[in-house]
Amino acid sequence: MLRIAVQAKGRLYDETMSFLEESDIKLSAGKRTLLVQSANFPLEVLFLRDDDIPQSVATGIADIGIVGENEFVEKGEDAEIVKRLGFSKCRLSLAVPKDIEYKGVEWFDGKKIATSYPGILDSYLKEKGVKAEIHVITGSVEVSPGIGLADAIFDIVSSGSTLVSNSLKEVEVVMRSEALLIGNKHLSEEKKDILRELLFRMDAVKTAEDKKYVLMNAPKEKLEQIISVLPGMKSPTVMPLAQEGWCSVHTVLDEKCFWEIIGKLKSLGAEGILVLPIEKMIL
Repeated sequence: MLRIAVQAKGRLYDETMSFLEESDIKLSAGKRTLLVQSANFPLEVLFLRDDDIPQSVATGIADIGIVGENEFVEKGEDAEIVKRLGFSKCRLSLAVPKDIEYKGVEWFDGKKIATSYPGILDSYLKEKGVKAEIHVITGSVEVSPGIGLADAIFDIVSSGSTLVSNSLKEVEVVMRSEALLIGNKHLSEEKKDILRELLFRMDAVKTAEDKKYVLMNAPKEKLEQIISVLPGMKSPTVMPLAQEGWCSVHTVLDEKCFWEIIGKLKSLGAEGILVLPIEKMIL
């Protein structure tokens, strides 16, 4: 049995549970339960505070964990990054009151900065040669300048709406963060085998992201031209149709270039174009 630590609540919890569900890991209990076992896979889920996950994995309380890169770097625990998961993206940034005339990082010299990430901030300030006072807060960091507790803040930024609502502006992006799958460095061979199977499922889900399965009817006389504009993983599947001079073409398209390709296909005579979502893709 492999034990995975995940965040007990918040955006990362929601996205993690959705990702596990897409990987066909069936969990019956809600997030109020501390430990939940999967009904169809040798995995149990341990729900923790996000800042407790790196230590729980490093010490072997959990075998693996899904945690924000910001927390993993801040805690500096002796665990390894198994996989970057690509969701829950955000950034750690310095922000100042919006009416400040900001000209560069030297502005922070002698200032007081409120943050929940003193380790990352301290490393950044030392790298930049800036001497500032770091005030550690474990709550709503963004209110600090408004109540006179600090001159600036260093905190997570996603959309930036929280900064705007507190009359702050983002001035320096210090690091970018995403969800990580981290692992204990001393897993048994049995647990490594389970982890490899879990990664296989996760890879199938991640590979299918933003991909569409496309079927179309194409005139045979334009088949070579149609194939030339398809950027599929390999050659498309081509099958003859009952109607003379026509064939069916099946391929996979990336969503970011989807409409551009579809337009070219239509101009070359492709008809009856059918687009289907892809849940998993195994390479």
